[in-house]
Amino acid sequence: MSNAFSARLAAAVAAPGRPSSDYDLNPDVALPPGRRLIPAAVLVGVVDGPGVPQVVLTKRSPRLRHHPGQIAFPGGKVDPGDAGPVAAALREASEEAGLAPELADVVGTLPAHETVTGFIVTPVLARIDPSFRPVPEAGEVAEVFAVPLAHVLDSGRYRVESRLWRGQRRRYFVVPYGPYYIWGATARILRALADRMG
Repeated sequence: MSNAFSARLAAAVAAPGRPSSDYDLNPDVALPPGRRLIPAAVLVGVVDGPGVPQVVLTKRSPRLRHHPGQIAFPGGKVDPGDAGPVAAALREASEEAGLAPELADVVGTLPAHETVTGFIVTPVLARIDPSFRPVPEAGEVAEVFAVPLAHVLDSGRYRVESRLWRGQRRRYFVVPYGPYYIWGATARILRALADRMG
């Protein structure tokens, strides 16, 4: 990975910004002030091997009870044994995508993202060694794939769509790529990265 590109990623982490949420496009939603959020973390991994830089994503198994078939970053809850969100993101990436921790060079963290499902998610931005060969976790991950970074950094590729959720119309970002429908929290975190790297 070139020094210039590494500097861009570092600048994205250092750029000023505020936390994001699934409610950004739904200002009419009143959030209870005493709500308790569950800490979680995701790995926003960028591979810069032969060709163009790419972002690593997963497609969840269609057999899962929660969010079946959805596109997501490797990640999950911060467990009591994790030394914070960075450790959680690396552990989950190892479990879900077969990413050895030594192949991930953590650049830093982005502002946290609150989800409608009650999580406060810390995105961990990392450079991934091009020797990485994904191994999807059997039973939980249907596929590990990559999307060109340029695609998700182009704000013109994002749309706002909506659907009914718990009786209310909920708006959210989408940034489709080929057969992959990237939406919700994953698209919002990518959009925040695009704003920082634009």
